[in-house]
Amino acid sequence: MSDKIHIRLYVEDSLPGGGILTLAPDQSHYLGNVMRAKAGTPVALFNGRDGEWAAEVAEVQKKAVTLRIDRKIKEQRAEPDLWLVFAPIKKARLDFIAQKATELGVSHLAPVYTRRTIVDRVKTDRLGANAIEAAEQCERLNVPTIAEPVKLDKLLADWPADRRIMFCDEDLSGQSAHTALAAAADKADPGKWAILIGPEGGFDDTERKMIRAQENVTVVSLGPRVLRADTAAMAAIALWQSALGDW
Repeated sequence: MSDKIHIRLYVEDSLPGGGILTLAPDQSHYLGNVMRAKAGTPVALFNGRDGEWAAEVAEVQKKAVTLRIDRKIKEQRAEPDLWLVFAPIKKARLDFIAQKATELGVSHLAPVYTRRTIVDRVKTDRLGANAIEAAEQCERLNVPTIAEPVKLDKLLADWPADRRIMFCDEDLSGQSAHTALAAAADKADPGKWAILIGPEGGFDDTERKMIRAQENVTVVSLGPRVLRADTAAMAAIALWQSALGDW
């Protein structure tokens, strides 16, 4: 089998299993009809638990592609324990958030409804599909978990006490994110964190008070310019990763 593998697939099956894996119809269609895979085409497989495995196409049928699993090529590794909590935005930009947050190493995506949130419905299966595709492309070994959307007050009422919140408040009252995270980086173990990003138009005053009343909240500013929600999310993740993550 060639060591040069261009196709990576996320699967839910255990690896290596019995050494033979028949793909689901959508992945079979992708390999057989989109990628034009033939018998012997190398494929890399991962499931978020068992590392990454080299495989090759054993058989291509009209509705099913069978793979022969060969050997482990990467050990499983964990991503930083970082959540992204964000107010839903329009569909294309929501896809962007799921894709880029996955590429940047976020472990959990949590949509939250705020008073100024315009989008009233989130397709979590679509978020998941975008996250899987991004994980396949960026050589990540797992896929972020996706939460069902909840209202902000419910989210905060159930917030785990051991998870810190990086609250990106557009009112500029917080210290710079770089300064705040640099202080947190002095600790040997950064612990569990979440980044909280508001909707277009920001949080209202009642919501700000509610967020600031939470324990373990670090209020930060992302600079003097007004950022779109998706831009703010990516900027915040990059800052956190550079200070406390695996960059």
